[in-house]
Amino acid sequence: MTTIINLARARKARAKAEAQAQAAQNRAAHGRTKAEKDAAAKAKARVEALLDGARRED
Repeated sequence: MTTIINLARARKARAKAEAQAQAAQNRAAHGRTKAEKDAAAKAKARVEALLDGARRED
């Protein structure tokens, strides 16, 4: 026999889980020090420069 599910409660639970996931992403993105942000930007610039240098001309 199947279990009866309250759809409103399930919808609210899914929305709450999505909100918690978004909050975790925001904490990871915005909860860093300035030095960490600068280091990440430098690493990204280094990778982009490496890829641009390896690009072939058509």
